[in-house]
Amino acid sequence: MTPVRILIADDHELFRRGIAAELTQVPGWVVAADAANGRDAVTAVAQFKPDIIVLDLSMPELNGLEAARKILAADSAARILILTAHESEQVVREVLSAGAKGYVLKSDAGRVLVAAVQALLEGRYFFTSTVAQLVLEGYLRSAAPDGGTAHTLSAREREIVQLLAEGNSNKDIARALDISVNTAETHRSNIMRKMNFASLPELVRYAIRNKIIEP
Repeated sequence: MTPVRILIADDHELFRRGIAAELTQVPGWVVAADAANGRDAVTAVAQFKPDIIVLDLSMPELNGLEAARKILAADSAARILILTAHESEQVVREVLSAGAKGYVLKSDAGRVLVAAVQALLEGRYFFTSTVAQLVLEGYLRSAAPDGGTAHTLSAREREIVQLLAEGNSNKDIARALDISVNTAETHRSNIMRKMNFASLPELVRYAIRNKIIEP
C-alpha cells in the first residue's frame, strides 16, 4: 500500500510534533516533511509532493494564506487543510477563495483532525462545526468580503506587507524574495501610496487587522 504523505507547517515545534503523533497513528500515514514558516512550506511542498498539506495561518515570513495561494498556483490539485486558532468569517472566505479544502480550529484538532485529513483524501471538504456555520451563513450566501482594501494588493505586495510588518528592512526583503533592493524599495513605496499608509505603524496595524501577522 502506498503511504499517505503529509506535510505539517506551523511555527511551534511542539504543536508540529503533536499533530505528527496524532496523524501517524493511522496505518499508512507518514509525515513526509515539516516547516516552521510559510516560505519553507512552499519549498517543501515542491520538493516532497505530499498528498495532504496541513498549514497554520499565522506563520512568520509568509503566512499560511499566502503560502496556500503559492502552493495552489503551482499545483491546483494540492489538498490543503488549514489548522488555526482563527475563527473569523473573513479569514474563512479568503481561505476558501484561495482554494484550501479544509478548515479546522486548533481547539478541535484532537477530536476531528484524522477525519479532516481522511475527508480531503476522499476529495471532500471538511470544516470544524463552527466554521461550517460561518460558511453557511456567509460564504455560501455569496456575502461580499469585508473591507475590500485587503484585496487591492497583489500577491507579491501582500508578501512584502508581512515582511515589513515583521520588522524587515528593504535589504532583508530583497534577500528573502531574491529581488534587488531598488525593487523592494519600489514595492514598499507603491504599497504605502496604494493603501494610503502615512507611516510604517499604520501598515503594521493593517497587517494585524487583516490577519497577515499576529499582534
